[in-house]
Amino acid sequence: MIRLLLTFLITLPAAWSMGQVIHGTVLDKESGEPVDYADVFFDGTFLGTITDEYGVFTLDVTRYSSRSLTISAMGYYPASLSEFTAGKNYRVYLTPRVFAIEEAMVSAKSLTRERLANLKLFRKEFIGSTRYARRCYILNEKDITFNYGTDQDTLKAYASKPIRIQNLALGYEISYYLDRFEYDRHTKTVVYTGSIIFLKDLGTDPGSLTRYERRRAYAYAGSATHLFRALWAHALKNSGFIVRDYSTSEILTEEEMVFQDSTGRKYFYYPEDLRIDYYTRLSHISCLKKRVYFEPDGFFDPTGLLWGGTISEQRIADFLPYEYAPAR
Repeated sequence: MIRLLLTFLITLPAAWSMGQVIHGTVLDKESGEPVDYADVFFDGTFLGTITDEYGVFTLDVTRYSSRSLTISAMGYYPASLSEFTAGKNYRVYLTPRVFAIEEAMVSAKSLTRERLANLKLFRKEFIGSTRYARRCYILNEKDITFNYGTDQDTLKAYASKPIRIQNLALGYEISYYLDRFEYDRHTKTVVYTGSIIFLKDLGTDPGSLTRYERRRAYAYAGSATHLFRALWAHALKNSGFIVRDYSTSEILTEEEMVFQDSTGRKYFYYPEDLRIDYYTRLSHISCLKKRVYFEPDGFFDPTGLLWGGTISEQRIADFLPYEYAPAR
């Protein structure tokens, strides 16, 4: 069975806060100089902004005030803000990233065949291999390089710039900050971490929107986002999901997997492996944490779960923004 641990860079917030407009400045941690044109955004959404030439940004965080805000810039490790206080002017320091792969990048000219093979594998594991992957394109593949050497068990990929993706199946343009990509050739397991900002919705006219909506609805049905929205709404059965204890096949209720704290936050946990039936699609979940935070729109802490089956096959080509809602 191929297992997938797919994680995004998320630091869960320490406290609820009221929605508001926040202001901040992004600075180089070593020099103290402002970082211009840094992306400031909520992972997996359209909501974001960029810093100006002085490293300054302003953003209305009302809609996602309970989540962490990601700050990413080319040549730096990402940072995050997880608490928002009214009237506070934030200063965010980014640490310069040093890629230890310059020699591989230079010598890659003599490794054309191996690079093409690595790119093919990278596309399959990163973009996916579902029906929509064929119409999902990486626009700047030249900015991606690898650890070369066929004798290595693990393929590692690095991106010197955000990966720009055009998804002509679902109708989105995306920017992805890749922090880590590792594919184990023996176990056929991939781990990649990063953060996504949705840049553009291509369904701007009624004709294209109708076409995209049909595909988006198919990608959404039975997805991880759909599952967690159903768990929040106490609507597993009505949404088409059957969740079972993997070893006993006992059908579980929401109360056996979801608990709510005194602040109203909800968490997902089950001590054994789970089997997720969505009509003919079968998936599996293992909890890596005893508290997996999630929200009404399907946002969840991906670092707490290990997926297998159909859901694990859905990668970037099938990923929808958290703003997406199926047409009624």
